[in-house]
Amino acid sequence: MRLGQNELADLERLVQSRQEGHGLPGEFYRDELVYRADIERVWRRGWLFAGHTCEIPEPGDYFTFKLDTDSLIIIRDDEGQVHALHNVCRHRGTMLCEEDCGTVGRIVCPYHQWTYARDGSLVSSPGMQEDLNQSELGLVAAQLQELEGMLFVSLSDQPPDFEEAAAQVRPFVRPQGFERARVAKIVDYDVTANWKIIWENNRECYHCNVNHPQYTRANFDHYNADDTSDRIQAEIEEANRRSKEKWAREGLAITHTSTGMAPFPDVDRDLWYSANRTALVDGYLSESMDGRQIAPLMGDYTDPDVGTLRVRTMPNFWNHSSCDHAVSTRILPAGPEQTLLRVTWLVHEDAVEGRDYKLEELMPFWQLTSEQDWELCERVQRGVQSSRYTPGPFSTYKEYNVDSFVRWYLQQLMQPAVGTSGE
Repeated sequence: MRLGQNELADLERLVQSRQEGHGLPGEFYRDELVYRADIERVWRRGWLFAGHTCEIPEPGDYFTFKLDTDSLIIIRDDEGQVHALHNVCRHRGTMLCEEDCGTVGRIVCPYHQWTYARDGSLVSSPGMQEDLNQSELGLVAAQLQELEGMLFVSLSDQPPDFEEAAAQVRPFVRPQGFERARVAKIVDYDVTANWKIIWENNRECYHCNVNHPQYTRANFDHYNADDTSDRIQAEIEEANRRSKEKWAREGLAITHTSTGMAPFPDVDRDLWYSANRTALVDGYLSESMDGRQIAPLMGDYTDPDVGTLRVRTMPNFWNHSSCDHAVSTRILPAGPEQTLLRVTWLVHEDAVEGRDYKLEELMPFWQLTSEQDWELCERVQRGVQSSRYTPGPFSTYKEYNVDSFVRWYLQQLMQPAVGTSGE
């Protein structure tokens, strides 16, 4: 339901109350009006990461994707094509698939047994009149794009251009081999925090030194050129020099050589996507607890020394990939103070658990980092409930990406809503 004129006026006043270079007022993290605006103007506008193609390797395999009042069936048809179908029967509106995932021969409505093929076409409508035009009553399709094994959907009738994003991201992702990976593990989290708090946490490493010891041992993100010692700076420069020379021979590009986090999002150019490769700390071949390669090399890699590949898309996806595994995080808002997160570990398609990798070695690095972050985010959510909460200033050294995220978010929020399939 679209916001009314009075609600839009209230929203605009709230946006204007934000002080430049500071965090958002507390209402942005707890107010129902803001949440409705977020869904309408941010989440229903752009491209949303749904999952990986390797989650549905065979015809009939599906998983469901839920946002607000909408549910999609992401399914592979008999020809191997993937479809995003609205999870609602064309007869009386019954939800068709209640499970998170599964395998079906046909999609059958439990109410009156209308039956749909795996591509969404209606093939049977028992008890209906003979002149019923079944060709006009297939399941409604949502916008769907596949990018090197990553699936993106949109609930908008006019989503942003996808090809530009694909052209920029594809060269980075292709060597990782997402499209021929295997799911090693999926863990779902229900976090009591607004989705924006999750992103604000992701966009800085100001908190990393104290809260993520395993992460800081492997990565340079917690350093900044503004306050890095000569010794550390020399170490970073040497890692970059070595990586540039080696990766150039392998057709890989190092694209982030700064000590801090790669800038994202880009508010001025309205970029909702980003991909970069950067060096790990010397001695680390993988984002594992001790830096060892812990699974077979993924994709096209022939040498484990490939640093870390990072992909991010607004508003709901980031991925960290090493030579031997990849970890994707998908976020979905479930209320003003609730966010559902799914963390997925990927390995080479032929890797066998227990023989080629062990979950107890594969998972801890990002499981610890993720759960440490979720706890911090929940503490922030409890804090912004206080009557004495006032937004503080961002560090220009360590929180420049948080400021960029806030500006990107407000930019999206104040754009006119577009037509969506949810209306």
